[in-house]
Amino acid sequence: MFTVLTRQPCEQAGFKALSRTPAVIALVVLLLSVVVLVAITVIQFHHKEVLLPGLKYGVVLDAGSSRTTVYVYQWPAEKENNTGVVSQTFKCSVKGSGISSYGKNPQDVPKAFEDCMQKVKGQIPAHLHRSTCVYLGATAGMRLLRLQNETAANEVLASIQNYFKSQPFDFRGAQIISGQEEGIYGWITANYLMGNFLEKNLWHMWVRPNGVETTGALDLGGASTQISFTAGENVGLNTSHITKVSLYGYVYTLYTHSFQCYGRNEAEKRFLAILHQNSPTKTSIINPCYPRNYVTNLTGGYIFDSLCTADLRPVNYGPDDIITFEGTGDPSLCREKVAFLFDFKACHDQEDCSFDGVYQPKVKGAFVAFAGFYYTASAFNLSGSFSLNAFNSSTWDFCSASWSQVGNSSIAWSLGYMLSLTNQIPAESPLIRLPVDLPAFMGILAFFTVVALLCLAFLVYLYALSRKQRRSQHAFDHTVDSE
Repeated sequence: MFTVLTRQPCEQAGFKALSRTPAVIALVVLLLSVVVLVAITVIQFHHKEVLLPGLKYGVVLDAGSSRTTVYVYQWPAEKENNTGVVSQTFKCSVKGSGISSYGKNPQDVPKAFEDCMQKVKGQIPAHLHRSTCVYLGATAGMRLLRLQNETAANEVLASIQNYFKSQPFDFRGAQIISGQEEGIYGWITANYLMGNFLEKNLWHMWVRPNGVETTGALDLGGASTQISFTAGENVGLNTSHITKVSLYGYVYTLYTHSFQCYGRNEAEKRFLAILHQNSPTKTSIINPCYPRNYVTNLTGGYIFDSLCTADLRPVNYGPDDIITFEGTGDPSLCREKVAFLFDFKACHDQEDCSFDGVYQPKVKGAFVAFAGFYYTASAFNLSGSFSLNAFNSSTWDFCSASWSQVGNSSIAWSLGYMLSLTNQIPAESPLIRLPVDLPAFMGILAFFTVVALLCLAFLVYLYALSRKQRRSQHAFDHTVDSE
């Protein structure tokens, strides 16, 4: 009995050890198989299609009020609909003024485009021309022309449309974008380039940066200026200035407003019209904002034929009348006169109002200023990040200078426009690039499915064997005890 009792626990322990080892291995393999199956299924779910390697191109024509700029963008084709891969490779400024100036001769617009478009053809491989999408977005200049003469605006767009029919690219149309769209695209561009939407984690997957705030955007054009920034959580949604923007699975509450007639060119026309209105003489006028000793002659039509100066237009004026403006370089008086462009009283001391009675929630965070702001800062020899005080101080010094001291002196909304129209920024979570082609993927999926089923079957077999062994052992123990 002693011998039997001492041998029995050893045999039982040995069996348990032997049976436990393959069970553990099978369980681990099963769990790994399930994890792999889930992972590759998620990847396949997010990745709608496997793209061929190579490059893709997109072209945007930024048809502003003062000029048209052509941008060429490039990104890896296999990462299309992914993120952080679009880069600007070429930029060309179209000769002449903006397309809105062709209202009386729309047939001449294509001639202005030809030089830049020939250069674009050289930037993009010939075999990719047909698959390269081209977009033209017109901004405030054309918005004003449409309000002033809709027929002329349509003829300009039609002339552009006909021109691109003869080009080898996939032209997606010429359209006049709204001020709100312009502001949103500018905000997307700024934050996309600054990496505020996504970053790569340790596993080279795109994720939303932890704790990173978005940056506000200020865009100074020729006919309008835009401000866009994320508003607070408690901001009201019952205003046309607040919109929900869904990017990479995250929803941003965005405030954006376009101030028509506050672009650099149109604002100057309004300013000159105010000086003209308040001047005792109508043909020779002092301008404190022009450098000292600077003199320029402008026609009445240049100042008053714009919709932005319609309310300041004299009853009796001739479009060809010459008006002389002489600069005095007086920044203090300049600031005082420029303030008349803004109606601050319309806000009635409300905190959520900028000027002209326009709703605007409290501004927060950092801002990036581009387009006209960039060129102005360059004239002041300012670059990179600087404070508002530094900008104001430089403005003061610049405006105090005489004309003899002043020498001749690209972020834009276009990237955000291209990203949006080509779905480079999806509304949902970023896609994960599949590292294998579809046949190999299906083979791996089938292999791990079979492995998982075999492991499951083996575990069931071990469980049944274990139960049978326990019943046999119980009978044996009962026999021994009886003896």
